[in-house]
Amino acid sequence: MSVVDTARTWIEQDPDAETRAELQRLVDTGDTAELDARFAGRLQFGTAGLRAELGAGPLRMNRVVVTQAAAGLAHFLIDSGRDRSVVIGYDGRVNSDVFARDSAEVMRGLGLDVTLLPSALPTPLVAFAVRHLGVGAGVMVTASHNPPRDNGYKVYLGGDDEGSQIVPPVDGAIAAAIDVVAAGDIRSLDRRTDYTVADASLVQAYVDATIATVPAPRLPVDAQPSVVYTAMHGVGWETARAVFTQAGFREPAVVPEQIEPDGAFPTVSFPNPEEPGAMDLAIARGVAVGADLVIANDPDADRLALAIPDGSGSYRRLAGNEVGWLLGWRAAARAADAGLTGVLAASIVSSPALARVAEQYGLGHRDTLTGFKWVSRVPDLLFGYEEALGYLVDPQVIRDKDGISAALELLSLATELAADGRTIADQLDAFAERFGAFASGQVATRVDDLSRIGEIMAALRASTPTELDGVAVESVTDFLDGVEGFPPSDILRFDLDGGARVIIRPSGTEPKVKVYIDTVAATSAEAAALADRLAASVRPLVS
Repeated sequence: MSVVDTARTWIEQDPDAETRAELQRLVDTGDTAELDARFAGRLQFGTAGLRAELGAGPLRMNRVVVTQAAAGLAHFLIDSGRDRSVVIGYDGRVNSDVFARDSAEVMRGLGLDVTLLPSALPTPLVAFAVRHLGVGAGVMVTASHNPPRDNGYKVYLGGDDEGSQIVPPVDGAIAAAIDVVAAGDIRSLDRRTDYTVADASLVQAYVDATIATVPAPRLPVDAQPSVVYTAMHGVGWETARAVFTQAGFREPAVVPEQIEPDGAFPTVSFPNPEEPGAMDLAIARGVAVGADLVIANDPDADRLALAIPDGSGSYRRLAGNEVGWLLGWRAAARAADAGLTGVLAASIVSSPALARVAEQYGLGHRDTLTGFKWVSRVPDLLFGYEEALGYLVDPQVIRDKDGISAALELLSLATELAADGRTIADQLDAFAERFGAFASGQVATRVDDLSRIGEIMAALRASTPTELDGVAVESVTDFLDGVEGFPPSDILRFDLDGGARVIIRPSGTEPKVKVYIDTVAATSAEAAALADRLAASVRPLVS
């Protein structure tokens, strides 16, 4: 069958007038190159679920692809003997609500008990609801911090998985079930609309559980640090405000241009707090009101960024590792006070500083592969984080990163410090004095041709550097060869003389090769300077 005939068949089953028209234009104009780009394969369902640009065809996110995914997931739950129930949430991106309703109708039509969240809400609400409701699975329609035209489909599992994201081999089993559905026509699927729509009590249950993770503030509201908050055109604000104020903390000033959900993301080209410029409006608002802290959630509020005054009238955004150090130290101290034992965990590309904290407090420490699907599954977990702004502060409440509960922990920390006349900056200095002066850096190369990623990694394996910026490479670890505790993975680690390390891997969600640099030195300034020099040295190797 020609690609044109394949497109016509797709049009016949597509329930969306917009994507039908989009494909029909390509067929009518004979644009086979663009049709090939849509039909040369299909989106692969993996441990990150689905994520791609909106558009027609099996290599885009659309109602056909989502319906197939929903039916495949339902068949997996039925065939694997799991609980036949699911909770579905969605964010404020274009078509997120449509995809969520399609999923609810199709899964209900296949006999599942389905609960749909009542409105666009943060991703952590779904991860929480899987455990709170005791369902077999959770679905979140979101592309998190991806570009505006993207959307995605994230899956959590209940039961023994305790609300964590899927991992192999489950992702493969779900993908196989989706392929079976995709071989047919979605018009043959039964749809039912008698699913349950959750009420406000579910959101309040999340708020209550999150509030319970921190002590009551030691200062009255008007004496607490002042805060600016941005939702970055996402869905975090209403839930975050409820958490902050009901816990007894000062309500933040907001960035009005970014506080309401808007799938067009008009003020940011890339709605990721890590990206240069993404927090500019929030920082400008912080300067205007003289805020002590500037807090940003990404659009689905599972990540958190923090900026603090830099002493020159503006703000410095803390690296994800710095926030991870502070929250990990706080978790370790709290565990020690309560006489608890357990494990601090971080992804392998996050700073080794957390291991130093665990050692000093007599706690366990685990490195995991990147992704909270791995961090959240560490046994006896007390706290986990990823340098990419993801923090899990209470595994008893939620088994995923949560930008709202992490923000609450930081507000609690900042308020406790303020009660003693200290700041977050002072706490960072105290961390360096106690655990060592660590610094981190990152280099990323975005590619247009995905084959380039493989070429870069192959070249590094064929000719590994013996030094970087004059610092000797003491050892090279290739995770493709198999490393104890890790499945074979496309990761290279270079351990350098003096304790620095460089890790290189392909991104799991974007067309990038990413380099993670970690250093330790006598002072924070020296560690930061070394990280900058190593970044300059490694950049040509991944270009």
